[in-house]
Amino acid sequence: MRILTIGFSDEFVKQLEVELEKYFICIVDNAKDLYDATNFTDFRHYELIIIVDENQRYSLEKYSNEVKKKKRETKIIIITSNPENQIALFDLGADDVLINHVESVELIAARVLSNMRKLFGTHIDVGKLVIDIANKKIEYDDKIVSLNGKTFDILAYLALREERVFSKDEIINALWEEPEYVSDNTVEVAINQIRKRLKSILGFQVIHTVRRRGYKFSYEKNSL
Repeated sequence: MRILTIGFSDEFVKQLEVELEKYFICIVDNAKDLYDATNFTDFRHYELIIIVDENQRYSLEKYSNEVKKKKRETKIIIITSNPENQIALFDLGADDVLINHVESVELIAARVLSNMRKLFGTHIDVGKLVIDIANKKIEYDDKIVSLNGKTFDILAYLALREERVFSKDEIINALWEEPEYVSDNTVEVAINQIRKRLKSILGFQVIHTVRRRGYKFSYEKNSL
């Protein structure tokens, strides 16, 4: 999952990323303010954006509208020091609003988990297939499946979002630090490795191609 934080210190963001990596395969980018954030959201896809609503020169309403227009599923959490701003911030498109907790890494991480509950997990158990994200292990019917690096991350990312279709671009944006320098072929090669390795153990495919749209994880024993 790729997250954009706006208005936080670099040190705080590093602490937040460490906390979130207990639950997600996670990359966190940090922008100085909303104006700087447009440079990130113009070129990268985010599933979550966390904004400190303090001294923002760029229009929060305009930015929120641009984010939702580009990717409707992107969630926005806004942190404000003024409780009276809550209703207005929800009206602007915020999915959640926190009051005065900018220094609490644990609380912000908890709110992230609450908002993104369907997209996190350290353990995926479907049929006889078990994916242990925390320990980077895959088992099927007591057999170990060996996948490492980005091939493991892609499988876990898709499995956590079962039946949802993701383009190569979305996968690259979610799992690579600098997606601009990664080619579509990198994903194709990794997907082929996953399919080859899993089919040799499972006897069927779990990563399926949806024509002209991308890939999805679906646990179907009868698939070819």
